[in-house]
Amino acid sequence: MSKKKGLSVEEKRKRMMEVFYEKKDVFQLKELEKICPKEKGITPMSVKEILQSLVDDNMVCAEKIGTSNYFWCFPSQAVLSRKRRLSEINSEMETLKKRKANNGAAVEEAKKSREEGTERSALLEELGVKEKMLAAVTSEVIKYKECDPEVLEQKKKEISMCKEAINRWTENIFSVQSWCKNKFGIETKTMCQNFGIPEELDYIE
Repeated sequence: MSKKKGLSVEEKRKRMMEVFYEKKDVFQLKELEKICPKEKGITPMSVKEILQSLVDDNMVCAEKIGTSNYFWCFPSQAVLSRKRRLSEINSEMETLKKRKANNGAAVEEAKKSREEGTERSALLEELGVKEKMLAAVTSEVIKYKECDPEVLEQKKKEISMCKEAINRWTENIFSVQSWCKNKFGIETKTMCQNFGIPEELDYIE
């Protein structure tokens, strides 16, 4: 018989939040260390770590009174916290759009001029930045998937637009490689080695 798979960190976080929502009460750590394993299947040893991660993400409030620490989170607070975070994600997405627009013209110019060196390096660097930002925003959207469906649908559309932009930049790089191969006989592998282009560079799904 296969060993039962334990809960993931996100599942533990979700279940601990359920305790706060369902109980609508204020707890000390020792109380949560009793409730969470019994009612939510969270291992006692991980309760403190999971609780701290929720506090760090402003999903759970914490206050020290005397010598004791108290923790709480009511549903209304959670909604406000998620809305604030989604607002931050919106801001990040707007910044990403502006960066994409500002760099779009530069990419097209680099494609037309077919110049080597600096332009290509900048293009690759920008592509890497966009991919990392896309991954970060995608992760945030998944994390808050239980929020407003309309907001999440908009995030999915924006992520799709970012993917399309990244694929256009990737196509530009491939076009430059093809032009150099046809014009100067430079093999794609040689270009990748000389200009730091990952050989596994490809379109994203």
